[in-house]
Order: sequence, then C-alpha cells, then structure tokens
Amino acid sequence: MAFYLVIRGPLGVGKSTVSARLARVIHGAHISIDRILDEQGLWESGRLSEFLRANTFAIDRARKILARGKPVIFDGNFYWKSQIGDLIRRLDNLHHVVTLRAPLKVCIERDAQRHRPHGREAAREVYAKVARFEIGIAVDARGSPQSVVRKILSRLDLDGAGSGPPRRRRLASHAPGVQRTKALRTLQ
Repeated sequence: MAFYLVIRGPLGVGKSTVSARLARVIHGAHISIDRILDEQGLWESGRLSEFLRANTFAIDRARKILARGKPVIFDGNFYWKSQIGDLIRRLDNLHHVVTLRAPLKVCIERDAQRHRPHGREAAREVYAKVARFEIGIAVDARGSPQSVVRKILSRLDLDGAGSGPPRRRRLASHAPGVQRTKALRTLQ
C-alpha cells in the first residue's frame, strides 16, 4: 500500500513547484487541486462544496496511482479542515499533511513573479484563509524549492529508521523503493 502527502499553504508559497519536485524525487505522482478545479470548471465562488467535488476527481486519480504502489502528492490551498478530512476519510492509505509557511510579503513577491499573477489582495485573502487553522507538519518555505523538498523529506521518515511516532515510522513499509537517504542524495 502506497502513501500520500497533502501539501497545503497560501498563494505564492511554492506549493506546486515543491510538490512537482517532491513527486519526481520520490517517484510519485503530483495531483493539483487547483488544476482539477480549472479542468472541471468547478471554481465559481470558492465554496467548500466546489473543493469537495474537486476531491472526488482527485481521489479517483489517486486511487489508480496508489493501487500501483506509487506515492501521491496532492497540492492546494486547503482552506477547510473538512476538505482535508474528506481526503483522509476516503483514501485508506498512510498519509501526512504538510503546511508550507512563509511570510505574506514573500508570498506576494513570489506571486508577482508569475506569468499571470493573482495580485496582492488575492494573496492576502488566501493567506488569511489558510492561516485559520494549523494541521500537519509545518515547513518553512522561504528557501529554494530544492531546500524546501529537503526539509520535507527530513521530517518524513521514508526509510523506517527514524525516531518519529509509530505511524510515521511505518511510512517506509508503504513505499517500497523510496528511501529518504536516497531521495536526499538525488537532490544534491
């Protein structure tokens, strides 16, 4: 049985870049909730129901990938705990939630560098929504994407040799061939 990670955080924090890089390093698949919202025409007003419908599409994709033994990385803002809870309830696999953190100023600066920026106000609104609750492992995302991936890997026990809680230690047995030390060497 493979595992999945939920990477969440505010607009401009680097979720998509980090998730794509992390998926490559651990030989997993990257599923973007924002991309699903766009592809399926689900984005109307940012209501929870729209995100839960996006989860349905994401879960359908993820189940096929997880059944082949590959890890899955979901990325999105995840404004609501209940959206994350929905994923966890519907996917019976080992998992971790990672919240990427950076100051609002950094998120605004990164957004401004995009081909199509969302703007300061959107960045502020999303930042406030994401900050409403704490969940999972918090990771400082101010560095390069490569350094953020290293931080995430160092917090996850993929080789089963760590001293984390039992649930974290068992993650290794659910990802045959994926080892943190090997993944960290890949980033060097």
